Amino acid sequence: MPLIPETRLFGLKNKLYKIAGATIGRGVRICSSVQIRGIGELSIGDHTWVGHNSHIISACNIVIGKNVDIAPNVFFTTGSHQINMSGERIAGKGTQEAINIGDGSWIAAGAIILPGTSIGNKCIVAAGAVVKGSFPDNSLIGGVPAKLIKQLI
Repeated sequence: MPLIPETRLFGLKNKLYKIAGATIGRGVRICSSVQIRGIGELSIGDHTWVGHNSHIISACNIVIGKNVDIAPNVFFTTGSHQINMSGERIAGKGTQEAINIGDGSWIAAGAIILPGTSIGNKCIVAAGAVVKGSFPDNSLIGGVPAKLIKQLI
């Protein structure tokens, strides 16, 4: 049972995130089960919703625009590894790339947003998509790996 109710006391939660160093806009609603970890900068724009059990793992910048809807169980990560064929481990030197989510976008349930992803304004990321790369405004993005399905306008 969480100490802070899942979908209440958003103002208090936002103050705590700000104290921890995040930039949180007006009217942001982050569910209590969301896990935010890492040393990277996090910025969330006005009136964005971050759904139940989502994870934000940041080794560098994550910028989530305003009026974004993030469904439950979405996973963001800015870190990965170089491939190291000559070492004892294939996961070589750690890497990090920023993530940017445009204003008014919707990230559906269970999507995974990988390092270096940039999603334009008013995009939809389909449920369960594994997203890496850049996508223009008004895109429908889906699949594993994710690709542009169609332009919405």
